[in-house]
Amino acid sequence: MYTLYYLREFRNCFTLVGTFVALMAIWPNAISGASAESRDLMQWTELPALPNPTGFAGPFVGVSNDALVVAGGANFPGGPPWDGFPKIWHDDVFVLTDTQGTWRTGFTLPRPIACGVSVTWDGYVVCIGGGDQAQHYSEAFLLHWTGQTIETIPLPPLPRPCAFGAGVLVGDTVYVAGGQESPSSQGAMRNFWALDLSVPSGQRHWEELASWPGEARILPVMAVQEGDIFLISGARLYRGPDNQITREFLTDGYRYNPQTEQWRRIADAPRPIVAAPNPGIPVGHAHILLLSGDDGSHFFEAEKLKDRHPGFGAELHLYHTITDTWTHAGHFPKDAPSDLGLQRNAGLWPPVTATCTIWKGQYVIPTGEIRPGVRTPKVMAARRIETARNFGLVNWIFLVVYLMALIAIGVKFARREKSTDDFFLAGRRIPWWAAGLSIFGTQLSAITYLAMPARAFATNWLPLVMNMGILAIAPLVVYMYLPRFRQQNVTTAYEYLEQRFDVSIRLLGSFAFVTFQLGRMGIVVLLPALALSAVTGINVFVCIALMGLLSTLYTVLGGIEAVIWTDVLQSVVLIGGALAALVIVISRLEGSVGELVFKGLEQGKFSLAHLSWDWTSEALVVVILGALFTNALIPYTTDQAVIQRYLSTPDEKQAAKAIWTNAAMAVPVGVLFLSVGTGLYFFYRANPDQLAPLDKADQIFALFIAREMPAGLAGLVIAGVFAAAMSSLDSSMHSIATVVTTDIVRRFRSNLPEATYLRIARVLTVILGVSGTVAALFMASSDIRFLWDFFLGIMGLLGGTLAGLFALGIFVPRVRTRHVWIGALASIGILLYVRLQTNLHSLLYGTIGVLVCCGVSFLCSFLSRSNSASHA
Repeated sequence: MYTLYYLREFRNCFTLVGTFVALMAIWPNAISGASAESRDLMQWTELPALPNPTGFAGPFVGVSNDALVVAGGANFPGGPPWDGFPKIWHDDVFVLTDTQGTWRTGFTLPRPIACGVSVTWDGYVVCIGGGDQAQHYSEAFLLHWTGQTIETIPLPPLPRPCAFGAGVLVGDTVYVAGGQESPSSQGAMRNFWALDLSVPSGQRHWEELASWPGEARILPVMAVQEGDIFLISGARLYRGPDNQITREFLTDGYRYNPQTEQWRRIADAPRPIVAAPNPGIPVGHAHILLLSGDDGSHFFEAEKLKDRHPGFGAELHLYHTITDTWTHAGHFPKDAPSDLGLQRNAGLWPPVTATCTIWKGQYVIPTGEIRPGVRTPKVMAARRIETARNFGLVNWIFLVVYLMALIAIGVKFARREKSTDDFFLAGRRIPWWAAGLSIFGTQLSAITYLAMPARAFATNWLPLVMNMGILAIAPLVVYMYLPRFRQQNVTTAYEYLEQRFDVSIRLLGSFAFVTFQLGRMGIVVLLPALALSAVTGINVFVCIALMGLLSTLYTVLGGIEAVIWTDVLQSVVLIGGALAALVIVISRLEGSVGELVFKGLEQGKFSLAHLSWDWTSEALVVVILGALFTNALIPYTTDQAVIQRYLSTPDEKQAAKAIWTNAAMAVPVGVLFLSVGTGLYFFYRANPDQLAPLDKADQIFALFIAREMPAGLAGLVIAGVFAAAMSSLDSSMHSIATVVTTDIVRRFRSNLPEATYLRIARVLTVILGVSGTVAALFMASSDIRFLWDFFLGIMGLLGGTLAGLFALGIFVPRVRTRHVWIGALASIGILLYVRLQTNLHSLLYGTIGVLVCCGVSFLCSFLSRSNSASHA
């Protein structure tokens, strides 16, 4: 009866929604959810100009003791070289301590020098190589601003002299590539050197690494993104027909992984970007912004053009490291040519032979060459433009209606909540299919919904193996665990631990679960809120407040019944949204599905395994163990939020159907989500200009939903993502309230009226909901998110131990409480050691926890029986 009623209710709801979605899908000019965006990514300003009116090319640039340091460089102070004026190398050091201050002068380098490599490291400016008119140098040193003066600290010299190279810093290691060994060299260098600055000064040395597989070059641009090093463009030196050294301007690029020490070719740049300010700017998590550079179009006409030289190209180029694509990204500020005619060094022409550094939260490019023979004293600073986005009226309507529907569900079921059995277990009247969808929805957090497509977009289908774990574990849960829980008529899983052992083990299990869920609550709201805010323009605090307060409201009103039915609605919307996204992606790509699959296979996008025995990586054996223990055994046998779902069905048979329903959905829906991610990869590879820089990889699916789906449909799916985050929060708050009320309050105060227990549960739910919301708001306004990630990593270690406790109770009848305590403490201790002192992959924590807890407990039990037998 209930099943038919709810089916009619949801059928009517989805019929109306489906009709509207269909209209939106066939109406291509529906109200858009995203506003038009400027292609410019950076907002440029000027800082105080250098006190030298001529400016410099190739100075050392960096930050020391929070001061901007510019040292050395070369210029033509008397006039252009074609009028016979000589090039002069300088040893001056300039220091700027405030963005509105005055440059401090009077400091010098050991010698006049220019065109070396410089990076900032740990409060020092690292200066490497460089040269003058007579020779190039191998020396390297640190510049340190003490607050009063500049100190020079020597470093090990390069293996060979080098100028006109490029360099980047990865962690504490500086890498140098390319260059020219002497002013008279007839070719460029293919050097690739590394210096680890973290080792003691007496043990530092340059390591010669395998160089990129392309041409030797000078003046390349380098960048760091995702921990990898990128080497792009540059110029090859060779002897021309007139027997003079000339240049070939290159567009090829290469990517180097410091862990594997392997190079691989990337897509060619759209034009040569020679001598662009180094290094390139990482934008978001996967883009690199390259600033102007010389494309060589006027290089061979410099002497002929003289003051009529138009300068270097102002276009900025954006490279995406995942799709391996290039796109236009706006322009560098550029003055009118007539301004240069009045004052040779006044222009904001894009500089070359310059260094880009981060200072006071902005990217700073001091001085540089703005056309042949002409430098500028200007200092440019850039900040990323936060593009305003409009969620759209139609999408807002769908979001508001959806959230109101969730509240209506809570209000509808509020009338039934007469006892704790109603509030905690819905009176055991939930149909099996709804319980199964709710289990699926509980496991499908908003983080997972966004992360699975993002993982397939960036890498491959390895997460599918994780989803297969429940297929292997489901029979164990149905035939071994479920009968124990149903026969004992428990409300919480941890009641079984007392019945099998004693109250101390029950409290241990309850404490482990509650501690983990408390640490999790803020994160499961914050991370989706950040992703949604970044791509929709909805304020992150509004996102968090909506999720937290509304989920608290319907959970308090409707208890587990409201939680389960909102999970059902959320699951249908999210799966439907993923299907719609996949259809839209495929419809916008050229070629058949078979061709796309073939391309994906060629590029390894469907890879399911990394075959190795590396226990620190996602090797196949590590993923399989993680799938079985961390992703299946632990949540389905120890997590009250999951167990509570299949305890809310009328009988054991329906509970088993609920578990099988969830297991049956895991792989097909996983394939769907991963297919969406792979589709997004090909979509944005074909349309790189539509891929805005994102701060986190997990924002890619939300970006597509907000910008590419028809208005209304986008709002509905975004609403589903809201609901998924709310589902994670409501599950946490409700299950914690259930555990605290049942395992602590009722366990030690069993004589209170039933209405009092219900009131305590509701008050706890309110407190927990508000606490989770406040925690997410606090983390969103601070920089301590990494502490929470660390905390969750530590608390997650308890899951393996907890699964070990249940496994002992189910499968080892002779083990006693004292043995279990020894095993649990050993498991926690071993896991803490593994977490803090080893590099083992976190997917192994669950396996280690279960095996250590069970193994040590069984061993203690065996030794105890042996001792008893010997005494007898």
